[in-house]
Amino acid sequence: MAKPRVVVVGAGFGGFSCLRGLERKLPPGAAELVLVNPSDYHLYTPLLPQVAAGVVNPADAAVPLRGLRRTRLKPGEAIGVDLDARTVTVRDRDGNVSGIGWDRLVLAPGSVTRTFDIPGLKEHAHGFKTIVEAVYLRERVLAQLELADGLRDGAERAAYTTFVVVGAGLAGTEYVAQMRMFVRSALAAYPRLRAEHIRWIIVDPGHRILSHLDPRLSERALAILRSRDVEVRLGAVVDRLTADTVHLSDGTTVACRLLVWTAGVAAGPLVGELGLPMEKGRLVVGADLAVPGRPDVVALGDAAAVPDLTRPGSVCPQTAQHAMRQGHAAARNVAAGLGHGRARPYRHRDLGAVADLGGGQAVAAPFNLRVTGRAASAITGAYHLFALPAAGNRLRVAADWALAGLLSRQTVSLGLVPDAAAELSRAEQLSIRPPAERKPAG
Repeated sequence: MAKPRVVVVGAGFGGFSCLRGLERKLPPGAAELVLVNPSDYHLYTPLLPQVAAGVVNPADAAVPLRGLRRTRLKPGEAIGVDLDARTVTVRDRDGNVSGIGWDRLVLAPGSVTRTFDIPGLKEHAHGFKTIVEAVYLRERVLAQLELADGLRDGAERAAYTTFVVVGAGLAGTEYVAQMRMFVRSALAAYPRLRAEHIRWIIVDPGHRILSHLDPRLSERALAILRSRDVEVRLGAVVDRLTADTVHLSDGTTVACRLLVWTAGVAAGPLVGELGLPMEKGRLVVGADLAVPGRPDVVALGDAAAVPDLTRPGSVCPQTAQHAMRQGHAAARNVAAGLGHGRARPYRHRDLGAVADLGGGQAVAAPFNLRVTGRAASAITGAYHLFALPAAGNRLRVAADWALAGLLSRQTVSLGLVPDAAAELSRAEQLSIRPPAERKPAG
């Protein structure tokens, strides 16, 4: 009798955690485990701001999937699922299309950057969800500083030394904080530029930054940003943008050559093509993570509207913490469906959140405590080392931090990522199957 095959789509926090759990819970030979993913690594995205700022080596934030000893990797993008035939259609890097059958399917395709119908957004903005984007943004900032250093015209120079970030959530706030410090340290390489020439602006439609944190921690983070001369524009949105200007809803126009878009995420477009019930762009699942009426299909992470049993009537937010825990729960329940263990609904206990602002500054809320300053920075670092799922990556990241504290950061631009490869529509492949949500709610 053939072994049942479990196919997992996506190696983000949810899919990677699920496979690690299945390898522990299923006896050898109990099932064939297959992972469909475009790359051969799991990306630890919370370190992307430090990758962009030259603190962490890009490869050190990438956990090799070959560490999954009992899982077979099928490289490529899942572009379709036939629920009746129980097959997943996969397209590899060369454009070849093939199918793979499954007995149990775990959908964890993650998310893409949420985009709106803003004129010029896709043409001129850059996202911040991949290694490619993080490396590109570091090199783009350095390239603009190099150009600005040779300009005599003040207005033109200002456009090259002004950087706008949209979205004051965790990604946007950490990116601004880390890059502000990186650019300040890099100015020694550009003799004609001074600190007052550099302008960082963060824009968000909300009333405070890091809105998922306790308001007092948000205020502390805001104070840190402002102490570093970061302009924070709350209650504002981008109306339109061009290659060299950003037009805001408050009526101001900013001359700017680089806009980083971190304004939320949308579920991976694959789930919208399944013909299954959706809730706010996410796949409807039960508390056991199974699709109603399809016990052979499980969905989790950013792509699934998982009921939050600690807050009846609501769904779990799209965070890495939830995705990792849902991965463990999915592994337990899938294994139970194959006769190993017992299934249980997903229920979580909030461990809190952290935000690393660089320079020994952070805000953290472990177990509902409020911590700031160097203590919070130590907690944040310890959390990331604990959450990194490979010992080799932990050691390398710790070494990166030690070297960053001892040596000045390099300010060379290697030109590794061409402009075209870092376009928002290409870096995350939004042009292939655009996400269902195209406009902001309301």
